[in-house]
Amino acid sequence: MIKIILFASMFCGALLLSACGTLSRMPVDTSSAAGRDFAVNGNLRAQVDSLARPLLAAKQMPGLVVGVLQGDGTKTTFSYGVTDAERGYPITGETLFAVGSVSKGFIAEITEILVRKGVFRWDETLQTLLPSTVRLSADARKITLLQLATHTSGLPRQMPSMAILTAFIDYLFTGENFYHSLDNDSMLDYLADFHKPGKAEPRYSNLGYALLDYILQKRTGKNVNQLLAENITGPLGLTHTGYDPRLLPGYSRRAIGHAGDQPKFIRRGQPVPDWCFSSSMVGAAGLYTNANDLLSYAQAHMRATGNPALDAALRDSLNVRFHRSQQAAAIAWVVDNVGWQRITYQVGFIGGYSSYIGLDTRHKTAVVVLQNSFNWTNTIGHRLLQRMGDAADAKAASDQLSVSPGHAPYR
Repeated sequence: MIKIILFASMFCGALLLSACGTLSRMPVDTSSAAGRDFAVNGNLRAQVDSLARPLLAAKQMPGLVVGVLQGDGTKTTFSYGVTDAERGYPITGETLFAVGSVSKGFIAEITEILVRKGVFRWDETLQTLLPSTVRLSADARKITLLQLATHTSGLPRQMPSMAILTAFIDYLFTGENFYHSLDNDSMLDYLADFHKPGKAEPRYSNLGYALLDYILQKRTGKNVNQLLAENITGPLGLTHTGYDPRLLPGYSRRAIGHAGDQPKFIRRGQPVPDWCFSSSMVGAAGLYTNANDLLSYAQAHMRATGNPALDAALRDSLNVRFHRSQQAAAIAWVVDNVGWQRITYQVGFIGGYSSYIGLDTRHKTAVVVLQNSFNWTNTIGHRLLQRMGDAADAKAASDQLSVSPGHAPYR
């Protein structure tokens, strides 16, 4: 009975630890008042400060950076705090962060590009995607590549195993990586007994993305570092983005991860170990990057890059494949209605880091938020995109009224 209780507790905690993020954990403005105010004063710094500085004052993290892409293409970063107390390097737009599950967007879009090149088909199933030596249940055989990329396969977040349970308990006290079981071929054993859930809907799955990583490497004969460089970072000129942070510029001054809401038994603000992967979780969760690169990456989804094939792939990744009122599923991206705005976003939590990237494709704006502490509540990204969108709409309405006879300009 004790083991059962521990097992259930562990997976409740693990579910949270690997969550893609929900609207309830990302507070939004309940009215458009802040957006209307922004439309009048146009002070972007004041808006970002009002959202970021209270987090620093509450000691939620040692440092963070907020990157903003405005509708006219202007990119700006706002930096706060330091990489860690011991070294005290100021955070900048160049500072490297681990971004956890934001990595999934990159590996999913590599898959999209390879589908367009004819290397894969979205409707291919695990029966043909995996080696014939892998034992598959009847349900596992029917899982498609598209279902893996959109979290609609029905696979759980991770296998319910004693190995993960033991590693998770250790994590609570040490902060060490507890996903080693997903980072090797033993994850394939789970597929022999997999039974899909009764209701077909998006279910966030680290296991599904570990499989995606495994499949890409097996089919192409290339590792994820090569695939990333050939398909995303090379074409987009992202020089500070990769799976091996030691090879990236600025590694010695990178942000150090810190305990926050997790791990439970490490005091908030204490440094925690980096999470390192070597196999199938590299593409799913192992990316390091900075705010400047992520802003360029975000912009490439909404403005032409000069590479039509890449442009088409990035835009298609944003299209919703499973429609619902909240947390609709695109390819790795989640799409929500936030007030009057529609936001396409991803969230990442890993080790001692929290990350957010959000796009407002209608206004061609984006927000990136990188923190060097594990904190569930993302209070900046959605709110800032919401205010920027509301401000743009208010200005458009004002301009329309100002040119219409008999109407006073918007106040």
